[in-house]
Amino acid sequence: MSKARAPRRRLGGFTLIEVLVALVVVGLGMLAVIQTVSQTANTSFYMREKTLAHWIAMNKLTEVRLQPGPPPIDKSSDEVEMAGRDWRWTMEVKQTPVESIRRIEIRVRPSDAPETSSLAFITGFYGQAVAPPGTTLINWQAAPQGGPGRSGGQNQRRPRDGSDDNPAPPPPLEPGDVVPPEPEETES
Repeated sequence: MSKARAPRRRLGGFTLIEVLVALVVVGLGMLAVIQTVSQTANTSFYMREKTLAHWIAMNKLTEVRLQPGPPPIDKSSDEVEMAGRDWRWTMEVKQTPVESIRRIEIRVRPSDAPETSSLAFITGFYGQAVAPPGTTLINWQAAPQGGPGRSGGQNQRRPRDGSDDNPAPPPPLEPGDVVPPEPEETES
């Protein structure tokens, strides 16, 4: 008598193909996650570098504005170290149509970057058309508590008794002058 083969019972589990498909799906998902993390890291690094370059440009502009005299109309460049890295700034000072005002353009890049690149570019002005450096045109301590346009401020209506109609204009400011505080008004 011949023995009949009994049908094999399939055990619960995964086939090799199912395991390979699952690995491919997980691998693609992990690849997407790795790309996203890498892109975020690159963006963070770029923003850090751009912020540092902007700070360097603002520092240089402030340094020029604090000088007692106007900067010469010229192009200059130098290196500076900040946050453990060397940076190169380039400053170009140009004359504007207003004789007493000069335009200052500053570009900053890492020192090892090509000369045509820049991470930060700012434009500022130096001049004495408004007031020389160190002059205070507004005395904030003398401002009324309400501030301009509010109760007690400069825009408050005054009684029309003729005492302040057409007051004499103040004398022009000289370099180094400080605007004196306005006298406080008292209600009668």
